[in-house]
Amino acid sequence: MSPKRVLIVKSSPRKRGNSTLLAEQVAAGARAAGAEVESVTVQGMDIQPCTACEACKDTEEGDCILDDDMQALYPKIRQADVIVVATPVYFFTMSAQAKLFIDRCYALIQTARGNLLTGKKFAFVLAYGDTDLFTSGGINAIRAFQDMCRYLEAEVVGFVYGTAMEEGEIQSQSDLLQEAYRLGQKLG
Repeated sequence: MSPKRVLIVKSSPRKRGNSTLLAEQVAAGARAAGAEVESVTVQGMDIQPCTACEACKDTEEGDCILDDDMQALYPKIRQADVIVVATPVYFFTMSAQAKLFIDRCYALIQTARGNLLTGKKFAFVLAYGDTDLFTSGGINAIRAFQDMCRYLEAEVVGFVYGTAMEEGEIQSQSDLLQEAYRLGQKLG
């Protein structure tokens, strides 16, 4: 049996953001378990918003007519067994970068062959500045991800989330880093 393919989508605007550091632990755990892991950082990529043109409905593979950096990501998404979305919580939900990426995945669910994301596994990594999942808005991001997967008929295989405000602050939380690593092992 071939190794699982894990795609990690990092959406923090900070190079060493806390959600990014957690995602790197997930990647390390998945690699240790034998998975093929590829990480992409959507910050800085040219990903335009969906225009609701519906042209993707006439394609077999979920081809979007917008010519931007999502074109390089679509094959990776289609090939992945597991997709991990890592995001900071900004203004009470996921980052704009994560939302843009997710919105553009619409092309993959409206194809002539049906929803290409059905049956995929998803995991989510979040970091937020408040000390509480609810007052930070982290719960809003979690709920959005759960609702998305329910709609896609995709499986949520795990969440890792925690509090850290300053860039890199998450590195002082060894228990949380280990939790992220164990999630990666589970994915692999």
